[in-house]
Amino acid sequence: MSPVHVFADRVTKKFGEVVAVSSLSLSVEQGQFLTILGPSGCGKTTLLRMMAGFEEPTSGRIYLGGQDITFVPPHKRPANLVFQRYALFPHLTVFENVAFGLRVKKIAEKEVQRRVERILALVQLEGFGKRQVNQLSGGQAQRVALARALVNEPQVLLLDEPLGALDLKIRQQMEVELKLLHAELGMTFIYVTHDQEEAMTVSNRIVVMRAGQIVQDGTPEEIYANPASTFVADFIGHSNLLQATVLQTAPSHLSFLGGSYSARHHPGLREGQAVNILLRPEVLRVFGDAPEGFENVLKGRIVDATFKGPYVDYLVEVGEARLTAHHSVREGVSTFNRGDAIFLAWSQDDALILSS
Repeated sequence: MSPVHVFADRVTKKFGEVVAVSSLSLSVEQGQFLTILGPSGCGKTTLLRMMAGFEEPTSGRIYLGGQDITFVPPHKRPANLVFQRYALFPHLTVFENVAFGLRVKKIAEKEVQRRVERILALVQLEGFGKRQVNQLSGGQAQRVALARALVNEPQVLLLDEPLGALDLKIRQQMEVELKLLHAELGMTFIYVTHDQEEAMTVSNRIVVMRAGQIVQDGTPEEIYANPASTFVADFIGHSNLLQATVLQTAPSHLSFLGGSYSARHHPGLREGQAVNILLRPEVLRVFGDAPEGFENVLKGRIVDATFKGPYVDYLVEVGEARLTAHHSVREGVSTFNRGDAIFLAWSQDDALILSS
């Protein structure tokens, strides 16, 4: 295991009577790409700003590389923050924007040239040094902001929703480029976003925040497949969440949508307990006739169909509930229309019980 690089120890931040971060502890290992994910107002940006030195904790301590940096000013920390808005100097060229921090530190001109040219090549802006920043696209401007942060060779790169101002296609391209950049540098990245798809794409570890606290910590795969609560399940990915009642605990059988269905084993249940069932859209199979070989089958009616390229999203009405199912579009697979009566089927292991 890599050594702990960044450590927040029982950090609390209050703004008057409002508690933005509440007694939060977090360890980040050297070289991780950690994403702090959560809805607006959950405290994720406040936590990042305390790591960067732009906010001081009301209580608790922050460490970087084993050193207490709780009250060290931002410019003296071996960490750089990249903002959503690029904050570039409009009167300077790309080269001079990137070189600005090095010149403040009075680095020798030959070294400035070497480091700026190297970092511009790294962010795929080789040959852009003489351009004015107002001649750049949004994606190029964000690369300049990244280069300006990286050229100072920080121990930790902090990124506060850095792709939020970009359109979808450029944002998706930048997600991949950030991931490749992290792999090449081996640096610790701590990334804040409210976009769960972005978090799943770039990170090798995600912490989900709610109301100033961490509610789940794990790999993208772990958090998607085994959300710790209804909140996480609803926030991560597309979800069908249904209220159910436990009929039997081992094996697990539940009552919902007017029937009895089996689900993945969940320890600690009791008969009669009210729970939630999570059915991801991709686990629901759609059939025109009642299928055989499935533990769970229910009948519904398609009320909407949305073409998404490789699949169709069907909105299926089952009694008073509406479920979304992803249906693959490929040769030999039937597709359906609005108003069609269909059957949804899923396996026991694909139905996840959430008790909170």
